[in-house]
Amino acid sequence: MRPGLAPDGTIAREGALSKVPAAYARLLDETRDRVRAAFPAERLHSAYVYGSIPRGTARAGRSDLDLLVVLREPPSAVDRAAADRVEAALDADFDVIDGVGLLLSDVGTLLSELERFDLGFFVACLCTPLLGEDLAGALPRYVPDDLLARETNGDLGPALARWRERAAAARTDAERSALCRVAARRIVRTGFTLVMPRWGGWTSDLALQAEVFATYHPARGADMRRAAVWARTPTAAPASLTLLLTDLAPWLVSTYLAVHGPKTPRPAA
Repeated sequence: MRPGLAPDGTIAREGALSKVPAAYARLLDETRDRVRAAFPAERLHSAYVYGSIPRGTARAGRSDLDLLVVLREPPSAVDRAAADRVEAALDADFDVIDGVGLLLSDVGTLLSELERFDLGFFVACLCTPLLGEDLAGALPRYVPDDLLARETNGDLGPALARWRERAAAARTDAERSALCRVAARRIVRTGFTLVMPRWGGWTSDLALQAEVFATYHPARGADMRRAAVWARTPTAAPASLTLLLTDLAPWLVSTYLAVHGPKTPRPAA
């Protein structure tokens, strides 16, 4: 059986609180308290942690804390401001992390038919419950098929357009390095889901994702491996953004569309 699958062949939830390293235990306890304090009880539905911490692969002082807070109604500007305060306070108070990202969503969106194979998959398989009712019970079991590939990463083209705008506007090495990290992570993940149905398994490990991709596209393997390195250790070197934004990503956009087709359009914001 391929990695990342349950005995029935569906994708298993990859994280668990039991996998969290001891160094992060107090952080997660404090995160629960601060999320409860930041969002009124009548609005807060649940919260999740995702990424390297619940997978047990976090590096103390170098990994960030990734959170999803689910509200009962669509988030407002007030909710976003509260989330920003939680992010800043946790990042300032805990040296064991290097940055905090808190996503906001709502129950209706996460359980909608439109998001069933994108945000729904994200919650059910990539997020670990931190507090409140787990929405995974209301979502399907997922398999590594073409539908999942299309709906998770079939929209690299619009992301590439935004990255090019950021690259043109970047004036500092810090800005270029941040863009390198964002673009490299998304490119590696998209490269993996391009071939995921053929491979027949799941992983969130970027290095393994690059290796799986290289098995099916060896001519692009070295570039994807390089992107996986930059995803963890970004660089401001101009050559990195040139490779990512003018070579690898455009090739991936056209190849992905040819293999899986475009992601289902979302309503205009």
